[in-house]
Amino acid sequence: MGNCIFCKIAAKEIPSTIVYEDEHVVAFRDLNPQAPEHILIIPRKHIARIETLTESDTELMGRLVFAAKRIADDLKLKNGYRLIFNNGADSGQEVEHIHLHLMGGRKFSWPAG
Repeated sequence: MGNCIFCKIAAKEIPSTIVYEDEHVVAFRDLNPQAPEHILIIPRKHIARIETLTESDTELMGRLVFAAKRIADDLKLKNGYRLIFNNGADSGQEVEHIHLHLMGGRKFSWPAG
């Protein structure tokens, strides 16, 4: 946790373009965007991966999704957007801190990646 880059962004020890924050959640622009709008939404609480969640984290995870909805509304992503959680190296998770990707501003195809 002491070296977690996302914890440092949430604590404003590392500069980032923050687009939303409240007492539980911080959202900021991805430095390597894969879409015109690519936002990372993280809990302030350090949780490394999905499998380390506990039942007490249920409300917090809902807050991430609701923050995504608010941000998508603010960005006027009326034609749609994608929400993604990566979990573990094989999925592409690069930072061991749960984060929700909000991607929009272009048409996506399926299946993903």
